[in-house]
Amino acid sequence: QVQLVESGGGLVQAGDSLRLSCAASGRTFSTYAMGWFRQAPGEERKFVAGITWSGSSTYYADSVKGRFTITSDNAKATVYLQIITLQPEDTAVYYCAALLHISAWPERESEYEHWGQGTQVTVSS
Repeated sequence: QVQLVESGGGLVQAGDSLRLSCAASGRTFSTYAMGWFRQAPGEERKFVAGITWSGSSTYYADSVKGRFTITSDNAKATVYLQIITLQPEDTAVYYCAALLHISAWPERESEYEHWGQGTQVTVSS
């Protein structure tokens, strides 16, 4: 089992930056990759970014490339999502997730075995 706890969300203004954190505990050594997803009000949860546990590969949804950066700190078992130039459409609950098996589709929600409880990001215009 892998336990995930997100933090760093809050109410910000458009144009601000934010860094979300996801602290992992438990059987983290068995983790292949970590991902960030978000769910806006009335919408389905969508992939945002992913990173292999080693940090050697990163993946991004086209809609966030250039503004979102995913990084990891293995010593702290923590994955980060840096967001710059926040926009009102970034308002969502942000979830991190753990992928325990090698996958060719790290952008697929169904591939992930463990999820955090989510952290709310609200961007005011």
